[in-house]
Amino acid sequence: MHDVVIIGGGPGGYAAALYAHNFGLSVALVEKERVGGTCLIRGCIPAKTWLETASVYQTVARSGEFGVRAAPPTLDWPAALARKNQVVDGLVNGLSGLLRSRGVEVHAGVGRAVSGGVEVTGSDGSKSMLPANATVVATGSVPRSIPGYDIDGARIVTSDQALDWPTQPQRVVVIGAGAIGAEFASMLADVGSQVHLLEALDQIIPGMEPAAAKTLGRAFRKKGIDIKTGVQVGPPDLSGPGVKVPVGDALLEVDVVLVAVGRAPVTEGVGLEALGVAMDRGFVTVNRETMQTSAANVYAVGDIVAGTPQLAHVAFAEAIAAITHIATGAVAPVDYRAIPMIVYTHPETASVGLTEAQAIEQGLDVEVTDHGMRGVGRAIIHGETGGMVRIVAEKDGPIVGATIVDPIAGEIIHELMYAVGWEALPAEAAAFIHAHPTISEGIGETLLAAAGRPLH
Repeated sequence: MHDVVIIGGGPGGYAAALYAHNFGLSVALVEKERVGGTCLIRGCIPAKTWLETASVYQTVARSGEFGVRAAPPTLDWPAALARKNQVVDGLVNGLSGLLRSRGVEVHAGVGRAVSGGVEVTGSDGSKSMLPANATVVATGSVPRSIPGYDIDGARIVTSDQALDWPTQPQRVVVIGAGAIGAEFASMLADVGSQVHLLEALDQIIPGMEPAAAKTLGRAFRKKGIDIKTGVQVGPPDLSGPGVKVPVGDALLEVDVVLVAVGRAPVTEGVGLEALGVAMDRGFVTVNRETMQTSAANVYAVGDIVAGTPQLAHVAFAEAIAAITHIATGAVAPVDYRAIPMIVYTHPETASVGLTEAQAIEQGLDVEVTDHGMRGVGRAIIHGETGGMVRIVAEKDGPIVGATIVDPIAGEIIHELMYAVGWEALPAEAAAFIHAHPTISEGIGETLLAAAGRPLH
């Protein structure tokens, strides 16, 4: 009998398995592929490795601006692909070793939650039972598609296949300008591909501050990305060697279409319905204090949880909450108010807390303070002055949200994460000194302005 059996070896699953070591729990983890899940194998890590390749390419391409003479760069796509695989394999191997060192039993197969534990079906069809006092379901998500765009892995692909393109696609339509679509568009454009970025809603990166979306849109158009928002696509024409995509009165002829319209939870066939677990359109409903489902001793974390962001770091936090409750009965709820959201484009867009529109929807009387990066010394040195900082604060009250657009926005958003999480007043946060010259000075200047005493 195990204290905990976990279905799924992605961020939610492996974090739960690792964290259980702190309480001396006996743990088994069931995974049908390699441990690491979407984030490590088909998402966060490989995608950001490609984005780093694009960043290096652009650094060389722009070197003349800094007085460094270099030949125009060329991209060895197979070598970049090999490096991506090397990064992923190294992290997977490291994670596998860490799980072993923590005494986690890893079982290869498909897990199904049943009364009293987890049934495992091996690759040969054999079945075995792992009895458990508690079960954590962390089965993750898969890419969604849209009607008419059947994924063939060659001309119509999802991010899964795009991460392993054997050669660089020269002409690409990206359908969906959320985080995944925007990141691929940014990467491909930076290495010289022709990119059309299509979005059904009225702005790219829907849900972000409109001002940030406009700032990123300007940067994208400067790269040559053709952005179309508020559009619908017609059925693709696959009669020729490429793909023809109808968009209104236009017909876009490209080599490949990347469908990036979100991710669907993997909950079918996991045994949840038979156990009476409450569901919401395929997602699992949980008690967010404990991550318990409506079934006794069954917990859910990560991308399958209803109403929470599909982010690896959220899965980590939800895993901690679930294991804490299993081990101690105490609650360690996730503070969903202060979760950093990062889109790893160039420049990056990062946010935490509420946007202005969200704050107003919640009935808050807010004041918004914007500051551009044009006068920030380090941004000028970097040659990246198109960014911005926005702080949303209650009138005469705490900071409730913030957004940054900058090449390192994802690194510096955490300063404002603490401000939101600790409900800091602008004047309190502005009292601390930012080193000069740094990109973070943009935050300091915005805080001073939000406190009513701007410096520059």
